[in-house]
Amino acid sequence: MLDYSHKRFLIVDDFSDFRTSLKAMLRDLGAKDVDMADRGEDALSMCRHKRYDIILHDYNLGAGKNGQQVLEELLIGKLISHECIFVMVTAESSQAMVLSALEHEPDAYLTKPFNRASLSQRLDKLVERKTALQPILQALDKHDPKAVLAACASLSQQDKRYASLCLRYQAGALRELGRLDELEKLLTAVLADRAMPWACTAMGSLLQALGQLPRAQQVYEQALKSFPMLPGLYDGLAAVLTAQGESQRAQGLLEEAVKLSPMAIRRQMQLGKLALENDDFGIASKAFRSAVEQGRTSCFKNPENYLGLTQALTGQAVDGSLDKRLQLDINQTISELQKTYSNDQAVQVRARLAHASSLVLSGDAAQAKKLTEEAVARLAELESFFSAEAAMAVASQLRELGQPEASDTLLKNCVEIYGDDPAVMQGIALQTSDPAILGSGLQALELNREGVRSYQQGEHGQALEHFRAALALQPKNISMALNTAQSLLRLGQQLTPALLEECRACLEVVRIMPENDPRFTRYQKLRHKAFGDE
Repeated sequence: MLDYSHKRFLIVDDFSDFRTSLKAMLRDLGAKDVDMADRGEDALSMCRHKRYDIILHDYNLGAGKNGQQVLEELLIGKLISHECIFVMVTAESSQAMVLSALEHEPDAYLTKPFNRASLSQRLDKLVERKTALQPILQALDKHDPKAVLAACASLSQQDKRYASLCLRYQAGALRELGRLDELEKLLTAVLADRAMPWACTAMGSLLQALGQLPRAQQVYEQALKSFPMLPGLYDGLAAVLTAQGESQRAQGLLEEAVKLSPMAIRRQMQLGKLALENDDFGIASKAFRSAVEQGRTSCFKNPENYLGLTQALTGQAVDGSLDKRLQLDINQTISELQKTYSNDQAVQVRARLAHASSLVLSGDAAQAKKLTEEAVARLAELESFFSAEAAMAVASQLRELGQPEASDTLLKNCVEIYGDDPAVMQGIALQTSDPAILGSGLQALELNREGVRSYQQGEHGQALEHFRAALALQPKNISMALNTAQSLLRLGQQLTPALLEECRACLEVVRIMPENDPRFTRYQKLRHKAFGDE
């Protein structure tokens, strides 16, 4: 039996008798530092103030966060290290619950009841594995993929038992480093030896990123024949099919995945979005409603789920008329959305427009007009801009609600901010053919492309000039501002106070970007370099 006297334990369970019994077992194993909590929220608070070595967390805690949601938040918030052992404990054994829990990869899954001997055996194995992997796990905590590769190579030579696990860590490190050719070779070799779920998922994702959609589809379809109970494979294949325009089949796959693992809020959200695109308002309503309900205790709570539910309910109007039951459901959804995100002015604008759209179908044109006018007035007061997808949705609603000028203004801003993205321009072209809107970003887009090419070739001075010229034409464009700032910071010791001020001005432009934008992390890193601790 291993020595647990120096380990810090946290037990999370809503039954006091079980907490007491488990603590006694740990004491018998030599544990001295054992904390307890009966709510997921309390566990998160304790992990913010203390680093635990081993967490034994019940899956179902009644009201509030469940074990899966706590694990998600611990990982996203980096409240536990990779060396921490997280064991999901539960008395439940339904397929849906087990798959939902395992999908988020706790270190182990322990079914009640269990005794001290079985607990000791399980913990001993987990500690032994984490100890062997320690150099890799420490490199992961430091976000050092090169160190991960070195540690994997060393451990694979020292202990062949961990060679297969090291391959998975190597794949992640190669992906993070952008060494995609090496990654493909590694995954090809792994799959040639034996089909492994993680390698199938990684290969499918890589091929999709490389634009090799037919190959990615083949990988996922073959993997599902071997592993039909893995929801993540359905997600991957659905994403590939969606990229190929097969949204109906993609929706069917996500419906199957949701049946297997219904507690994945992001999957429910994606299913809702696909169903909306397919005008399947019944499935969309069900998916978004699940996402809303799960979101009340999840870190993945998202206003898009409320707005999606509202849109799905509105879509169920018959012959252009919305019945009272649906309108009541919409009103309640909008009310909760506005209360939950009372400080988010962009959400308040979208909530009013969504409500107005439903009221038009309910025959209350006067109230719909009032809400629309309130939304238009609030648009001018927004401190940050919408995401591109949200901006296009709002522009479409404004046009439908009799506000074409406000719609065109929003589309023009969208072009200025996101016009370097061809997908965004395609979406805007579906709403307007006005050359004053569509043509304004073409020259800036070409200059930005030239800048990217120069930067990749190491011609940083030339790249900076291209980016500056592009930004001068599109002064609100996020990518162009980020590119200019990055090029300026690349000057290093040549960065004079005047150039630093220019860099900071570029980053001030980017402040309009919503936090859910995929470029937000890059913005934060550049801002930290430019502003330091200010």
